[in-house]
Amino acid sequence: MDSRNKTTKVSVIQSEQDLERAFSIRRRVFIDEQHVPPEDEFDEHDTLTSDCVHVLAEADGEAAGTGRMRRSDTYGKLERICMLPDCRGRGIGQAVIKALEQEAVSQGLQAVKLHGQTHAEGFYQKLGYETVSDVFMEDGIPHIVMTKQLKEREE
Repeated sequence: MDSRNKTTKVSVIQSEQDLERAFSIRRRVFIDEQHVPPEDEFDEHDTLTSDCVHVLAEADGEAAGTGRMRRSDTYGKLERICMLPDCRGRGIGQAVIKALEQEAVSQGLQAVKLHGQTHAEGFYQKLGYETVSDVFMEDGIPHIVMTKQLKEREE
């Protein structure tokens, strides 16, 4: 295990309190840092009863990162993945992705896809993602579509 990641815990969000902690991270990263309009950042999938699984990463007990996985037909769509600036480069993002992938597998999905910001393309490639689109703009930020085939859970 990565020594930078010893005190990282990623869990499925079960409470409104933890969901608000995830929203706080998203506000800081996407709205404050990247200037995404708030009306584009939050949507109908941002509830505990939605069709999404939301996860929260904690480092040393403090909220550090978040993401969500939304089921779409036969694949999972990974969305809203972000880490607080001072938590980047510590293996937390990788832990969030792995947790979301595990949720997809537990729902019987065989593939995941995401719209990754181009600056993060190398990060996702290291985790087995393949770029399957040209660059496109989303909220003024260059993105690409990336996919990954998942291995089935071993029983």
